[in-house]
Amino acid sequence: MPTQPITVTVTGAAGQIAYSLLFRVASGDVFGDRPVKLRLLEIPAAKRAAEGVAMELLDSAFPLIAGITVTDDPDEGFAGAEAVFLVGAKPRGKGEDRSDLLTGNGKIFGPQGKAIAANAAPGVRVLVVGNPANTNATILDAHAGLEAGQVTAMTRLDHNRAIAQVAGKLGVTPGRLSRMTVWGNHSNTQFPDVAELLLDGEPVADKLDPEWVDGEFIPRVAKRGGEIIEVRGSSSAASAASSAVDHMHDWFNGTPEGDWTSVALRSDGSYGVAEGLFASFPCRAVDGVWQIVQGLDLDDRQRQRIADSAAELAEERDTVRDAGML
Repeated sequence: MPTQPITVTVTGAAGQIAYSLLFRVASGDVFGDRPVKLRLLEIPAAKRAAEGVAMELLDSAFPLIAGITVTDDPDEGFAGAEAVFLVGAKPRGKGEDRSDLLTGNGKIFGPQGKAIAANAAPGVRVLVVGNPANTNATILDAHAGLEAGQVTAMTRLDHNRAIAQVAGKLGVTPGRLSRMTVWGNHSNTQFPDVAELLLDGEPVADKLDPEWVDGEFIPRVAKRGGEIIEVRGSSSAASAASSAVDHMHDWFNGTPEGDWTSVALRSDGSYGVAEGLFASFPCRAVDGVWQIVQGLDLDDRQRQRIADSAAELAEERDTVRDAGML
C-alpha cells in the first residue's frame, strides 16, 4: 500500500457538495489507506468559509490527512494535484437560459483548465461535478491539453439513481444489480439503459415492464434532482458527493470484475457519438484508465436515444464555441 501522500484538489470547497465530499476523502473512502494532502480552492468571497471547513477536518483528527491548504489562487490550488474534484460552478441565475449558464461556466472552467495544465501532476485525473458537467468538461479539456480520458464528467449520480430505482421496483438490494448504463448528457436527454442489466449475474431486462421503463423509470432518473429539490427544499448535495466518491474510487482502484459504470468522457466515436463530445458511456477502469465497453448490441430505439442526447451535447458545444470558450 503506497505511503506517499496523494494531493487532492477540491473546488467550491465551501459548498454543500464539497462539505460532504471532503470528509469521505479524508476518511479513506476514495484512496484507501493512502494519506491525502487536501487543497481547498474557493473564490475570494468564500475563502473564509472554506477555512472553517478545514478547521472541522483538522478537528476530526483523521489519521490520513497529511496537510490542508486553503486558497483562492488556482495556481496554488492545483499545484501537484493528482486527483481533482471540480465541484464549484456557476448556478443558473434568475432570468438566465441554458446558453447563459453555459457561457457563464466557460469563464470558470477555461481558466481552471489552463491552471491545471500549468500546475497539476502529469497524470492528473479530473472529475467535473459542477453542472452542466458534460459541457463544463468540454471547456476544461480544451484548455487543459491533457490526454484523452484524463478529464471526465460525472454521470455516476444518474447511474446510482438508476440502480436504486430498479432495485426498488424489483424489491432487491442495489448491490445485487450490475451493468447499468447511462448514455449521453447529464440532462433530461440522458438515457438510463437496462438492456444489459444483471441481477445476481442473470439478465433482468425481461422482468421489467417496458411501459414502466419508458414511461416512469427513464424520466424519473433524469428528473430526480428536481424531485429532491421539491421535496427537500435544497439540492441533492450528499448523494452527489457520494457518487463523486464512487467515481474516483473506481478510477483509482478499478471497477468490480464483470461490472462497469457510467462515465462521461471525450468520445472516440464509439456507438456513433461524434469524436470529441463529452458523453456518458459504459466504462471499466483498468490500471487507472477508463475504457469504453465495446461490442454492445444496440437496437434502433437505443441508438435513437443515444443520438438525441449526443445532438444536445453538440448543440451545447457549439454554443460555447460560438461564445469563444473553446
